[in-house]
Amino acid sequence: MSEKRESKYVRFARLAYAAAQASMPRYAHPKSPQRFTQPQIVVCLLLTQYLNLSYRNTEEWLLASAEVREVLELTQVPDHSTISRMLKRLTLPRLEAMLAQVLTRLEGKEDMVAVDATGFRFTQASAYYTTRSGRKYRDWVKGVYAVGTASQLILAGASAHHVVHDTRFLVPLKARIARYGKQKHGKRDWTLLADAGFDTSTLTDRDFVPPIRRGGKLVDPERKARADLVSQARLDGLFGQRWKCETVHSVIKRLFGDVIRSRSWRLQRREPMLKALVYNLHR
Repeated sequence: MSEKRESKYVRFARLAYAAAQASMPRYAHPKSPQRFTQPQIVVCLLLTQYLNLSYRNTEEWLLASAEVREVLELTQVPDHSTISRMLKRLTLPRLEAMLAQVLTRLEGKEDMVAVDATGFRFTQASAYYTTRSGRKYRDWVKGVYAVGTASQLILAGASAHHVVHDTRFLVPLKARIARYGKQKHGKRDWTLLADAGFDTSTLTDRDFVPPIRRGGKLVDPERKARADLVSQARLDGLFGQRWKCETVHSVIKRLFGDVIRSRSWRLQRREPMLKALVYNLHR
């Protein structure tokens, strides 16, 4: 007799609940009402992104999902306002801690890591309506993700206003990626792939980033050498692995939406990281 197939929603809830329990205290305060634990509410918040539902509709979905409530040990369903308030408590360091907890199941070290940025909109208006109305995107939130090309998991992420240049993310991302990249004799042995938007003076010979050609010419010998290195990587098919980062962006936007719902900038910055966490749990 074949085993019963487990729903992907139940699997997601189980993985998210385990990561939340390992990363967050059970209660925010000893004298809190303690009707729900923080890990339980965090998973409900993650489900709003995973299902691409509003807080109210997530509450209704949980009412109809007995198996998910059983996994989360919920005897009652939290109110939608309780779920929405959890985003205020789920700070960026806590999101990064949960992301690291999910990545403990990563098998092996990465040879190559692709880094790229993408934009998330503030409006639910369709692309058709935006085009016909003549409106242009004037403001958006930038999410920057470092993706392991072998696992296609997000190893590190960052977010900022769209006016912040990509180069500002490179050094902190590389520091966080290091634990997941291959090492040889205690030194870095993994390759970083990125587009010209990450061209900066801090690059090394393990960073395949095409230099920006200001005025159409490359004068500096080091920048010429890096351009030749990237050109050879293109011919070898190595640089094409960078497109896996674009694939991850596409999956996030198609499955979990490309709209930022929060009103305050402090919370808007958290949503790209929240989507990164949901994507890794989905994988």
